[in-house]
Amino acid sequence: MAQLQIKNSEYKKRRNELMSQMEPNSIAILSSAEEFLRNGDSTFAFRQNSDLYYLTGFREAQCCLVLIPGRSQGECLLFCQEKDAHKEMWNGRLMGPENAADTLGVDDAFPISDIDDILPGLIEGRERVYYAMGRDEQFDHQVMEWVKVIRSKVRSGVHSPGEFLVLDHLLHEMRLIKSRAELKVMRESGQIAVRAHQRAMKNCKPGMYEYELEAEYLYEFARSGCRNPAYNSIVASGENACILHYTENNMQMKQGDLVLIDAGCEYEYYASDITRTFPVNGRFSKEQKAIYELVLKAQLEAIKVVKPGNHWDDPHKVTVKVITQGLVKLGILKGKVETLIKKGAYKDFYMHRAGHWLGMDVHDVGDYKIDGKWRLLEPGMVMTIEPGIYIASGNKKVDKKWWGIGVRIEDDVAVTADGYDVLTDGLPKTVEEIEAFMAAA
Repeated sequence: MAQLQIKNSEYKKRRNELMSQMEPNSIAILSSAEEFLRNGDSTFAFRQNSDLYYLTGFREAQCCLVLIPGRSQGECLLFCQEKDAHKEMWNGRLMGPENAADTLGVDDAFPISDIDDILPGLIEGRERVYYAMGRDEQFDHQVMEWVKVIRSKVRSGVHSPGEFLVLDHLLHEMRLIKSRAELKVMRESGQIAVRAHQRAMKNCKPGMYEYELEAEYLYEFARSGCRNPAYNSIVASGENACILHYTENNMQMKQGDLVLIDAGCEYEYYASDITRTFPVNGRFSKEQKAIYELVLKAQLEAIKVVKPGNHWDDPHKVTVKVITQGLVKLGILKGKVETLIKKGAYKDFYMHRAGHWLGMDVHDVGDYKIDGKWRLLEPGMVMTIEPGIYIASGNKKVDKKWWGIGVRIEDDVAVTADGYDVLTDGLPKTVEEIEAFMAAA
């Protein structure tokens, strides 16, 4: 299958939409992500700043995007590394300014080495400067240096910008609503992750180490064109599943354990995020089954309320009610359900929210509240639904038979015009499906 990609026309549409929302006589400046040393002179794999990539599709380091609405000589400019045969021989091909206009559809491009000479002149005369203030200290300093250059010419009649605005709100509200093309890419990311989880489930057996299971899904990610996971993956067996962000992944999996895998891939800069919990030996115990089916019920009921017009918080409230009712029925909590919810008694076992926005970042951008109130869901939003129950060993509030059981079930859900679309469907989820799938392997 050919790699799905966002077309240049969509990147251009995004830039135009952003510029249409900017204040008059303004300029927006976006810098690339930094390159970080891993050790010695070896760097971590470079990953572009999501905001800059969202507007350009450009993957190279050491670049800067400038948007100047209404500028007759060109509204969209890119500063990037020049072509350099010696550098490219060692580190790979560069697009170069000469090719950027045709390849990316920007109006003009310049060498990044010339930015200090050119950019002050572009800022000059503008009333407002948009950029991501406070995110990159070095870039903050660079912007201020450009402004100082302009202010040094004030006596010559040069006008310096009087207002600095955070770009994040405008841009992140755009990123929150996914286009049809984005949703296709996100579904592909989700389905690659589904196959990876299936592979791990098929190959799991007692005696394996958690990192061996991790290797199974990383292999499936890579062979499907995803060189990197979307985040630090969790493979948590036994009591490790009660540690929400467990990433050591180095324990041996034992007969009778559950294993919780929270893993997603990044496909064409879009993340997937799936969690499944299943028995290492392929069979749930009575207690494991009871907790698992309660979490599954909470997840399925929460997914049902994902639709336009409902609030962001509605799925979470559903999970709280279902889990609290279930814990009372199992005897783990005691009291009236309404009172227990009001007191937050469920938080001893379910201490996180039911999900988060998903997109180019695994915990994606976009406000959850508007004017202090949970925002309404709209078509194009993508969220995770991931309730869980975690009963750590040593919890004296519950019978020992429940100790060490940690369960989370997570899927990626897009809001559609009339409801929802589960982008990560097709992965065994009921007790019967999981046990049958693992037995067949």
